[in-house]
Amino acid sequence: MAITTDAVKILKKRFPHLKNFDERVAADSINVQVAMLVYQVREEAGLSQQELADMIGTSQPDISRLEDVDYDGHSLSMLQRIASALNRRIEISMPEDAEPQHA
Repeated sequence: MAITTDAVKILKKRFPHLKNFDERVAADSINVQVAMLVYQVREEAGLSQQELADMIGTSQPDISRLEDVDYDGHSLSMLQRIASALNRRIEISMPEDAEPQHA
């Protein structure tokens, strides 16, 4: 049997009783991607969290939460405000999964 270093595969094998594992991983993955993206575009713009917050009319703690990978309250309107302030656009896609997920 081949050894894997894929964390998701290891966890699925170790904890087969966890319900909705794939869906939970997918949701967490999106949160991580959004947090990293907000951080990345802010850093590329050379802005502090406070400076970005001032540009879009929110608070520094709000920006900090958006950059936290454990935060799951991202809103499309807030992301659009950030994109607009930084002369960016948001692209959303829904590619078909290679493996269908059943509820």
